Amino acid sequence: MNNARILGIAGWSGSGKTTLITKLIPYLAGRGIGVATLKHAHHAFDVDTPGKDSYEHRKAGACEVIVSSARRWVQMHEVGDGLEATLAQLLRRLSPCDLVLVEGYKTEQHPKIEIFRRAVGKTPLHPEDNRIVAIASDEKFPAAGIPTVDINDIAAVAELILARAEPLEKVIAALESGSPAVS
Repeated sequence: MNNARILGIAGWSGSGKTTLITKLIPYLAGRGIGVATLKHAHHAFDVDTPGKDSYEHRKAGACEVIVSSARRWVQMHEVGDGLEATLAQLLRRLSPCDLVLVEGYKTEQHPKIEIFRRAVGKTPLHPEDNRIVAIASDEKFPAAGIPTVDINDIAAVAELILARAEPLEKVIAALESGSPAVS
């Protein structure tokens, strides 16, 4: 069983989700917290390089390819015309860690912190999503009823994430049942 806790990082494209995560990971790791990330891509993507053996194996029709070395291993699973894996299915595949940060999946029913920047020109997500449990922003939301921190204060964002993250098994069970695991 993985005793990790999970929190999503949700926001519109261009709001700074990836930038924030790449600042949070070393901060949290420096505190001895093992962080795993799960990123949703809305488009076709490839992590392999044409001409490499693993790429050629996949393109030849292998349904799954594992590449391993002394420093890392990666598993690529071809979906083809099948269904995209659910967030719960992917979370079940994670190795034990302390904290899982999920980037994207903004419409899923897992706990999330909203990343909001006024300059993006979109409306906030939190008024329409009761699974947004906190906000990191360049503006204040006094009427939101949930904690809000300055998006540029990495220590404050990290503390908020640690305080609001929920147990992984509880979140997976809620995702699989179709009902949110409200704390």
